[in-house]
Amino acid sequence: MAEIRHQLAAFRPPAAPVADDAAAFAGALTAATGVSEATLKKTYDNGRIPASALTEIGATGHRLAAPAATAMEGLLRKAQADGVTIGITDSYRGYEEQVDLARRKGLYAQGGLAAAPGTSDHGWGMAVDLDLDAKAQAWMRANAGRFGFTENTPREPWHWKFAGS
Repeated sequence: MAEIRHQLAAFRPPAAPVADDAAAFAGALTAATGVSEATLKKTYDNGRIPASALTEIGATGHRLAAPAATAMEGLLRKAQADGVTIGITDSYRGYEEQVDLARRKGLYAQGGLAAAPGTSDHGWGMAVDLDLDAKAQAWMRANAGRFGFTENTPREPWHWKFAGS
């Protein structure tokens, strides 16, 4: 376990994917490094992943697990090349933030907008909330799958989970 934590803390992905299809790159990255959702779940608790085990998404200040961050960087570059602006409003969410969000917005299972603390895709560093206008939302629905992202939460069209690892 300590060795996995050391590898996660030391890993830094390349600055840019070698291919436009970031999902394929992220899959190769995961295979090469072992930094996957499964590895994170074996090593840390949801919402308790240290910053050193997460990767910043470009210069956004937002962090995800390495494969998801790499894929999101590729997605954002492709969207920009296509003339589409996509903003990130939330990414990795620590446990205390999950508790606060559940208190303020209510639990999803009870009609609110928050996962039960300790179960959030954000707590694994595998989900982002995006700032999307109609054009960006349409672009995401048409292209996000190429980068490993799925729109998996009804009532939350801004929430996209990385499922490509």
